[in-house]
Amino acid sequence: MQAETSKSDFWEDVGHANKIYQQLRHIQKKLNVYHDLLEQIQLLKELLAINEEVSVEDIDEVQRNVDELEFDTLLNGPYDDANCYLEIHPGAGGTESCDWASMLMRMYERFLQKNGFTYKIIDEQAGDEAGVKSVTMLIEGDYAYGYLKEEAGVHRLVRISPFDANKRRHTSFASVTVTPVFDEDINIEIKDEDLKIDVYHSSGAGGQSVNTSNSAVRITHLPTKTVVTCQTERSQLRNKEIAMQMLKNKLYQKEQEEKEKLKKEVNGTAQAIDFGSQIRSYILEPYKLVKDHRSKYESTDPDKVLDGDIMPFIKSSLQMKK
Repeated sequence: MQAETSKSDFWEDVGHANKIYQQLRHIQKKLNVYHDLLEQIQLLKELLAINEEVSVEDIDEVQRNVDELEFDTLLNGPYDDANCYLEIHPGAGGTESCDWASMLMRMYERFLQKNGFTYKIIDEQAGDEAGVKSVTMLIEGDYAYGYLKEEAGVHRLVRISPFDANKRRHTSFASVTVTPVFDEDINIEIKDEDLKIDVYHSSGAGGQSVNTSNSAVRITHLPTKTVVTCQTERSQLRNKEIAMQMLKNKLYQKEQEEKEKLKKEVNGTAQAIDFGSQIRSYILEPYKLVKDHRSKYESTDPDKVLDGDIMPFIKSSLQMKK
């Protein structure tokens, strides 16, 4: 890979060159950690060989670093190192579900801030009374898709409703979808006659989220009923460009999923996959518990989880797949 960067024509394709440099940076980072760990382990062995006292804390630190490096090897999917789009949509239930969707949005914002990712709100539709009807975030950073893909699915909340005067317990649902940002040259044919394009006024919560001009764009791909929206830019043309790129990513992902499904059917390893399958429950009443239904990982501190502490759930899901 380093040899490729030294070729005279390397920068002729800037997009490809940047991707190679990004991959090279990831690999070098892991190699540096690996060599540092080897040195630490060798030092501990030498100290033990001459009967020098070694603290439990030093050994535990090396073990944590080894575990972290081993975990990084799980992020080896074809698009794990890509940036991604994350979308949140409330289920049936009106204000309750819209409020739950906004709670999830805040949870992911906290997670991204704590873990060094950057994000931009591409589209945000405010709920009629509270919360959000939908939100789309562009997330950038090392292995953004590799981490966030574990969040795709239905999230369930059980709580005493703040919108119920009788203080009854309610169950709300919201779905999360995650799409990698593929290379801009992905080969997806989209016919003009298959598109329905609408322009509307931004309706987000304001602040850094959206602009307030009449430039928001919604594109519907009629054959697949795939809908994308963008209102982050003041230019209608720019919002349309971003929405089209999002649409290409979604259609390409669907195409890849269909190929993988067919491959599993041919190999006799196909399993029932329900896109709306429930992956996690957040129970605030009558007891406190967050449970991942895939890995069975649990936390009895939902407030901490909803404040962005979801990395243990992501790691447990990835390790379960291994």
